[in-house]
Amino acid sequence: MSTLDPSGRKPTLAVVGATGAVGGVMLDILSTRQDVYGEIRLVASARSAGKKLSVRGQRVEVVALAPEVFDGVDIAMFDVPDAVSAEWAPVAAERGAVVVDNSGAFRMDPDVPLVVPEVNADDARKRPRGIIANPNCTTLSMIVAIGALHEHYGLSELVVASYQAASGAGQAGIDVLYDQLERIGGKRELGHRAGDVRSAVDDDLGPFPAPLAMNVVPWAGSLQDGGWSSEELKVRNETRKILGLPGLKVAATCVRVPVVTTHSLAVHAVFESRVDQREAQALLAGSPGVVLNDNPEMYEFPTPADVVGTDPTWVGRVRRSLDDPKALDLFLCGDNLRKGAALNTAQIAELVAAELRG
Repeated sequence: MSTLDPSGRKPTLAVVGATGAVGGVMLDILSTRQDVYGEIRLVASARSAGKKLSVRGQRVEVVALAPEVFDGVDIAMFDVPDAVSAEWAPVAAERGAVVVDNSGAFRMDPDVPLVVPEVNADDARKRPRGIIANPNCTTLSMIVAIGALHEHYGLSELVVASYQAASGAGQAGIDVLYDQLERIGGKRELGHRAGDVRSAVDDDLGPFPAPLAMNVVPWAGSLQDGGWSSEELKVRNETRKILGLPGLKVAATCVRVPVVTTHSLAVHAVFESRVDQREAQALLAGSPGVVLNDNPEMYEFPTPADVVGTDPTWVGRVRRSLDDPKALDLFLCGDNLRKGAALNTAQIAELVAAELRG
């Protein structure tokens, strides 16, 4: 399907996974951004069917995921586990919907574009399978800013350390962080001896391999070859695909920190040409989707506590490398549930909606 009928009707949207954590953020985003849709269908698992959720000021009943829910749907946004997307996104596409998928099921499929509207919006039109993939939240927390710098200087290498929030591991991650904080709160004797925090939280580790409260955990994702984690390889592979740089050198170390929501990254970026600190700051300040907050003299720079709940990528601590005139060091923060998931999905869907309406 390339365009809607000439009657001028607005496209019909399905939100699959509407009852999840990101789904809730998605409904809020749909209710606050420009209204480009006609009907909005809310879809979830059979156990959530019948619930009513608010979107655009109306209560809408959730329907169970089934092939027929995609009949008449123009765009379907998926926020469900990889296995569910792998099974159901092709079903939605076969029934005529353009699928925008937030899972990892299709990100590296060569026939599925991986899109960040501020960076590679044109790729959204090239979708032979009828599916567009949304990048991982860690990649999204940095790629808008890095893409702007790449366009001007030409990126050749990235070294990244991420500081990832508990919500990146889903609701279970949020819950276990709060539970651990409650268990150790006010206990000033903790944190002085090896293992005392681990003993205090007992077996309450949730999706993390070590206590997250009063700690940092240098692991996110699953084990891959060579000791790399899946999250670290996502940063490498997705950045290469989005920027169209298959040979880009990328090294990432992904770390969980005791923050509820908003990922942060320390980035060392090497470019093909010489960089200038002030010029780079000006480029970032003028880039869509980026806010520059960089005044170290007044200790002004982005932190997760100040960024959470906002849409842009926030950038600070922009410095030219002391040892390489072609390198910049910078610190970034981005809400991993908004731009890192729901917002970017919504922005892609809006591109498709505009395309379908001609």
